Amino acid sequence: MGGSRDKTGKVIVRAATPDDAVAIHAAILGIAEVLDQVARVSSTPADILRHGFGETPAFAVLIAEIDGVFAGLCLSFPSFSTWYGRPGVYVQDLYVEPAFRGLGVGERLLRRLAAETRDRGGVYLRLSVDAANASAQRFYERMGMEWSREEKIFAARGDAFLALASDDGDDA
Repeated sequence: MGGSRDKTGKVIVRAATPDDAVAIHAAILGIAEVLDQVARVSSTPADILRHGFGETPAFAVLIAEIDGVFAGLCLSFPSFSTWYGRPGVYVQDLYVEPAFRGLGVGERLLRRLAAETRDRGGVYLRLSVDAANASAQRFYERMGMEWSREEKIFAARGDAFLALASDDGDDA
C-alpha cells in the first residue's frame, strides 16, 4: 500500500470480503500511526476475519479502490436512536491511504455509507474523532457534519470493563 500514484483513476467502492481482512487490519494500523498509537492496537487480521465476516458480523466495511489498488475504507456498524425511533450507523474507522488523499476517497466512502443507511430506513450517521486529529475534524465539518457539544463519550476498557462486567446485578 502507498507509494506515488497516478491521480486520475476512478474511485470504486465495494463491500469488503473475507479476503480483505489483512488490508483492513493494515488500515487500522495506518490510523494508529497517524495518531502515534500503534502500540495500543492489539487486534490482528484474524480478529477482523472472525468478527467482521460470517453469520453475525459485528461490523461492515466498505473498501475504496483506484485502478484495483486499495485506497481506503470505512468500517461501521448499525446503530439505533430511541429519540428518533429510527436506525442509523456509527463509523468506527475511516481511512484513506496517504497516496490517495485529496482525491475524494473519504467523501465517496461516507456518501456511499450514508446512502446505504438511508436505503435501509436510517436517518443519521455518527462518528468520533480523536481530539488531536484536527485535519479529520476539518474534513468532517466540510462534509456538513457537526461536532456535538451536548455529548461526551464515556468508555469502560480493560480493568474498568472487567470490573463493570464482574457483577451483572443478577441476584438470582
